[in-house]
Amino acid sequence: MKLINFTIIKLCACLIVGILIAQTFSISTALISLIAIILLTILSLLLYVAKKQFNKTIWFGVTTYITTIFIGITSTNFHNQKHFSNHYTHNYSFKNDSVTPITFRIKKVLKSGFYHDKYIIEILQIASEKTSGKALLNIPKDHLTKPLNVDAIYNTSERFTDINSALNPNQFDYKAYLEKQYIYHQLFVSPKTLFHVSDNIHTLNGYANKLRNTINQKLQLYHFKSDELAIINALILGQRQNIDKAVYTNYINAGAVHILAVSGLHIGILLLILNGFFKPLERLKHGKTIKMVLIILLLWSYALIAGASASVIRASTMFSIVAIGMHLKRPSNIYNTLAISVFFILLFKPLFLFDVGFQLSYLAVLAIVSIQPILYNIWKPKFWLPDKLWQILTVTLAAQFGVLPISFFYFHQFPGLFWLSNIIIIPLLGLILTTGIIIIIMASLNILPQLLADCFGEVISLMNTFFGWIAKQDQFIIKDISFSLLHVFTSYFIIITLISLYINRSHKSIIAFCISIISLQAASVYTKYKNSNDAFIIFYKSRHTVIAQKHHKRLDIFHNLDTIKYNEVVSDYLVANYIHHVTEDTLQDLFVYKNKTIFLVDSLGVYNIKTINPDYVLLYNSPKINLERLMDSLQPKGIIADGSNYKSYITRWESSCKKRKLPFYQTGKTGAFILSD
Repeated sequence: MKLINFTIIKLCACLIVGILIAQTFSISTALISLIAIILLTILSLLLYVAKKQFNKTIWFGVTTYITTIFIGITSTNFHNQKHFSNHYTHNYSFKNDSVTPITFRIKKVLKSGFYHDKYIIEILQIASEKTSGKALLNIPKDHLTKPLNVDAIYNTSERFTDINSALNPNQFDYKAYLEKQYIYHQLFVSPKTLFHVSDNIHTLNGYANKLRNTINQKLQLYHFKSDELAIINALILGQRQNIDKAVYTNYINAGAVHILAVSGLHIGILLLILNGFFKPLERLKHGKTIKMVLIILLLWSYALIAGASASVIRASTMFSIVAIGMHLKRPSNIYNTLAISVFFILLFKPLFLFDVGFQLSYLAVLAIVSIQPILYNIWKPKFWLPDKLWQILTVTLAAQFGVLPISFFYFHQFPGLFWLSNIIIIPLLGLILTTGIIIIIMASLNILPQLLADCFGEVISLMNTFFGWIAKQDQFIIKDISFSLLHVFTSYFIIITLISLYINRSHKSIIAFCISIISLQAASVYTKYKNSNDAFIIFYKSRHTVIAQKHHKRLDIFHNLDTIKYNEVVSDYLVANYIHHVTEDTLQDLFVYKNKTIFLVDSLGVYNIKTINPDYVLLYNSPKINLERLMDSLQPKGIIADGSNYKSYITRWESSCKKRKLPFYQTGKTGAFILSD
């Protein structure tokens, strides 16, 4: 049976189309709901008629698929909390400067930033009115202040502020990322303006967080090192907030970061453990049913404790379906199982579709089940050890085929030694996870021998050292790979047609494969053409000035940094625009782009020029000038202030420009200033 003929896969595809439509276009929830209800009614009538006539017409199938698309749109709209009448954005005055008390509950603890501890909060009340919605909470880092607990309720009078969009071209857009989680604003709150209301636990997340904290308190009694404890939390409890940045980067560069996210491998191992543990229950009357229910309950309990991320929910859903299949003793098609889990996850969590971990985990599993058998059949070792190593290697290679294009798109690098990392760690990971669970249970019961804790800590430390060594082999890490979304689709087209050609060596398969190669070449040509334009850019960089002139594939950078190499301000731009040649120089007083002139005024405040009237004046390094006098003298068409200036100066300059009705560009607010073709 052809893959495309599976009905659930078609329905899943229609649901995804609906979600994409809802995210692309603003559609009335009431209208979509009405259409969905009408379509469901028509579908019910067609089903009734089909049963009476013992055949299904084409209209039944068409109506089913259209209905599923509208269900996807409806589900996406219903889950958007901004559409709720009591959402805080409907009753909070963002322009009013008056003090408004905000009551909120801590929903999730995030990884701390450079200067702030971060939390996702649930808005409960504004003034005396009950509200709903989520926001980002930022609290200045203070080692003397204890972290806030999940479910704790606080009150503050600080005001909501907007979350900044990406200020530089091709930079990661944190605002868009948070909007996919229905978070639209943030609060900056100091401990002095944060008033504690309650510590009572109200939600399952609160109980899960309390359990994790209790486990960590117990583990700390056994003198695990900070890096060891952080990896234990990531491997078993799904919490990566406390992993040191250098350690996490080592796992990324070694191609082993996937083991730090609780996913299918972890849940699969847990299913095998639970299946063996509850085996004796099968002797009882209804014991198999009790066993299945217990396994599913424990899988989802673990998913909740592990943070209920997209990968955990995906794995728990899929293995719950596997557990039901084991109970019914019915062989299940893995593609159907994957499609069912995707359908139900996206039905209740539609924006998981845009979660990178969700995408990577499904693509990896899909590639393993479809490509690994093909790779394994290329060579069948006669002895046990080579056979097991070959199985692991083919699984790793298959997973890389599945995630490589989208990894290039998101991360722009390729760890060349990924196969070595996985061939060493995957055989040991099951044992490490099983031992880790036993360690946590014994530590919680205060019966863990210190020797066993020391041995386990040493294993984790050796694993960190091993991945650290692999990460240092820079010559095997390919970085700054330029890869567009168009390349992603054409690459997957090549992979699919190549597999089809291997399985079925027909003329159609050969033609399809040739078309896929041509499509990749066309994508490359189009991308080169699209990025062949010139541009003049004043980047935003706090406390510094960075200016660039793009000439096709060359970028000339002028700056006052110590070095621009590997600087995040321009590195994303270089990769996204396929720029391979970069030159560096110090800042100049005057730039000319096309017919536009940009004159720079630095801290010396010298601008006594009479030969030109610049189109724009860039103020940097906080020059002490009378801006109105400068405008009278130079008569520019616009004033630009970059990130190297004091905020008080920028505010004063902006006020002066408003009086003159002269355009004022602030890179720290509106983003990089760009002139292009």
